[in-house]
Amino acid sequence: MGLLTYGINVTLDGCCDHTAGIVDDELHDYFTGLMDDAGAMLWGRTTYEMMESAWPAIARDEKAPRAEREWAIKLDAKPKYVVSTTRRDYSWENTIHVQGDLREAVQRIKEKTPAGVLVGSLKLGAELQRLDLIDEYRLVVHPILAGHGPRLFDGLADSRQLERVSVKTFKGGQTAMHFRRRAGYRASQGTAVEPSSQALTQAGG
Repeated sequence: MGLLTYGINVTLDGCCDHTAGIVDDELHDYFTGLMDDAGAMLWGRTTYEMMESAWPAIARDEKAPRAEREWAIKLDAKPKYVVSTTRRDYSWENTIHVQGDLREAVQRIKEKTPAGVLVGSLKLGAELQRLDLIDEYRLVVHPILAGHGPRLFDGLADSRQLERVSVKTFKGGQTAMHFRRRAGYRASQGTAVEPSSQALTQAGG
């Protein structure tokens, strides 16, 4: 079974807004490397549509910056799972719609993706964390105080203990931090699991 890895950019005050970070070639190369290592991507609808509106065109643009186009081309080819209760049709190649119980659906995706799955959505990440499904965390912390949200794991009910794997600082000042679930530690099971339709709505839209 592959690992479920949560990879996202975050500011020092916890903001996860793609317009609030320091975007450069080194950052693009880092996330391209994470995607290379994973067997599939997993997003909620909002993140998927943001990606869909930008990257396919960049993949086709021979004049696009090298790091952006490399990410875009590889993203086109990568299986992309989308959690949504409101959208059914997807024209972007290699897109798979996730339906049914979220926990069971993600477990099935992990089972058939030995190389692992890379999650990159804020709401979906929070729901997967609540369901205790995330195995590893690849957070890039930007030296910025955004002063606004949305914020990482906002509203998380139970604490988690993680083990640090590595830390790398980029030339632009961003810090890539790699954590995994602490061996032998399991989150409290005190929070009831919501009905699957509600969980899907919260996670993907």
